[in-house]
Amino acid sequence: MKNLTRNQELVLDVLQRSKGQMSAYDILDRLRPEGLKAPLQIYRALEKLVERNLVHKLESLNAFVCCKHKSCHEGELAAFTICNDCGDVREFNVGAVADMLWQQTEKNGFKPFQAAIEIKGTCARCI
Repeated sequence: MKNLTRNQELVLDVLQRSKGQMSAYDILDRLRPEGLKAPLQIYRALEKLVERNLVHKLESLNAFVCCKHKSCHEGELAAFTICNDCGDVREFNVGAVADMLWQQTEKNGFKPFQAAIEIKGTCARCI
């Protein structure tokens, strides 16, 4: 990826290879062999990756996932389903819902800088 620091590249690579969400400490554990030792190194890299819309923070889980949709790179709203049983996280496009939400924020004179929808429930595998 263009213009990423070494730490950002390492963190992004770990998230791209993971099968699901990861906490900053999970990422740190995987990157210790690369010389990363402090949580702050991971949090700084994650902060920049989130700013660039390459990674999403799942607030309800205090975890991170790699962005799966190109539209997020263009500043679109991210939406996720999160299974309470197995922890599976799926990102999906919200299209018209996002348009309605952005119109409402503009109408209220509010300028959002980041937004995500997290829907918790039970996935098809766990039902």
